[in-house]
Amino acid sequence: METIRMSQRELSRAVALGLVAEGKWTLRQAAEQMGLSDRQARRLSRRFDQDGAAGIAHRSRGRPAANRLAAEVRRRVLELVGDRYGGFNDTHLREALVEREGIAIGRETLRRLLRSQGIAAKRRRRPRKHRRRRDPSPNRGQMVQWDGSIHHWVGDDGPQWSLLAGVDDADGTAANALFAPSESSLSYLQLLAGIVHRVGIPLTVYQDQHGALVRSDGHWSLEEQLRGEQDPTQVGAALRDLGIRPILARSPQGKGRIERFFGVAQDRLSAELILRGITTLEAANQYLQSEWIDDFNRRFADQPAAPEILYRSCKHLDLHKILALRYQRTVAADNTVRLGDLTLQIPPGPRQRSYAKARVDVRQHLDGSWSVYYQDHRVAHHPATPIAEPFRARLRTSRYRHTKGAQQTILVYFQEPV
Repeated sequence: METIRMSQRELSRAVALGLVAEGKWTLRQAAEQMGLSDRQARRLSRRFDQDGAAGIAHRSRGRPAANRLAAEVRRRVLELVGDRYGGFNDTHLREALVEREGIAIGRETLRRLLRSQGIAAKRRRRPRKHRRRRDPSPNRGQMVQWDGSIHHWVGDDGPQWSLLAGVDDADGTAANALFAPSESSLSYLQLLAGIVHRVGIPLTVYQDQHGALVRSDGHWSLEEQLRGEQDPTQVGAALRDLGIRPILARSPQGKGRIERFFGVAQDRLSAELILRGITTLEAANQYLQSEWIDDFNRRFADQPAAPEILYRSCKHLDLHKILALRYQRTVAADNTVRLGDLTLQIPPGPRQRSYAKARVDVRQHLDGSWSVYYQDHRVAHHPATPIAEPFRARLRTSRYRHTKGAQQTILVYFQEPV
């Protein structure tokens, strides 16, 4: 018995024409049911009367495609894969065939050819991970998304800068933005200072795992080991003191607000900077802060789901102390603290007390000045110096003698210039 392969549309047409052949429907009724013109219906009816249901099937079914890859080309491609291009992935292989061998072949055609011959893909592609849509925060100030974007902001021949920005998750407005030479601890602290002064202190920040925001090293100091947790980064310490909870984004898709902001900025802000002839970082920040942020918020702000604003006031906080680069140091015998080539002299305390051997907190503020704090009280001040990136950390191996005389090696994590 012959088997006829038919699509559902062809099957429905065979049923309609069968009813016409039995005299139960007119050809016009069948044409309306099939969605065809009277002429097309008559043509199909003649084929049905002559060949039965097989006459309804598409005439090209079972025939080789007119644009089918020639047998000689198929053979040549398989030879080249076996001889020269065995380590190439599908896209790389197609490019090599077109550019080096003069064989024009589509990527999908090539992929089907290789898989049909049992040639597996170079890398196994993982199925896309299921992701659930995250609803925007209902209130302004509940969450701020922040990130950085490296781009040639003043033309392809201009310098590369990082645009750092914080965008409110509820309505998409820019809480603050600035240009910086790089995405760093210092630039994030400056961005945070602008957010706090412009709109207030948000409840949470949504961020990626950049090294300036999250510790990714596996080194623990003795104090951290005893405490059971690592010290935060410079930015993390400022967030902690401001009561802002950081939330880590697990994928770029989770930061939709900030990614859309950067898309608009690369399109509009870059064009405006070029139009105004701005080429310096200082001038770009001046235009960004004085005009462009307000214009962006006016044009692109959405309506938040709830009217209450959750930004907190910063009037009761010492932002000068909180928004700073922090270093832990031990005071030398001459009551000085050293950070690289900089020496900070600590004056005598009450009743001429000495701070030698005391553990102090040294901070460089965003205006470049320095302060030394002992037990949360400022005991020394130093004029401004150029602000550099925080001193990098390195490992030192230290030995101590146990009570039973055995020697044990521990790793001590500390900060000092390298």
